[in-house]
Amino acid sequence: MLMQGFTTVMGLINLVILALAVFAFVDGAIRREDAYRAADKQTKQFWLIILGIAVVVNLLPIPGLGMLLTLAGLVASIVYIVDVRPALKQISGGGRGGRRRGGSSSDGPYGPFNGR
Repeated sequence: MLMQGFTTVMGLINLVILALAVFAFVDGAIRREDAYRAADKQTKQFWLIILGIAVVVNLLPIPGLGMLLTLAGLVASIVYIVDVRPALKQISGGGRGGRRRGGSSSDGPYGPFNGR
C-alpha cells in the first residue's frame, strides 16, 4: 500500500513537470522571433529545441539517465518561465493584445523618471 501511494505521488509530480514543459514550449512557440533577440535571450529556435527535448524526455520512459534528464528539462522550463518569458512579454508590450497598461513612456518599474 505504501508503494502504491508513492507511485501515485511520483506520477502526479511527473504530470506537473510535463505540464510545465508543455506550457513553456507552447508559450515559446507563440512568441515572436525578434522579441528573443531584442530581449537578448538566445534565439527562438534554441529555446524550442531545449523545451521540446524537455517534453519528449518527460513523455518517454528512459532507463538510467531518465531522472537526470527530467530534472534538466524541469530546470530549463523553470528558467524559461521565470527569466525568458517575462523579458519577452516586456519587449512585446506586456499582457493581452500587446497593449501596455497605463502610464507614459517615461515611467520606470517604480514610477515616473521625471522626478515626481
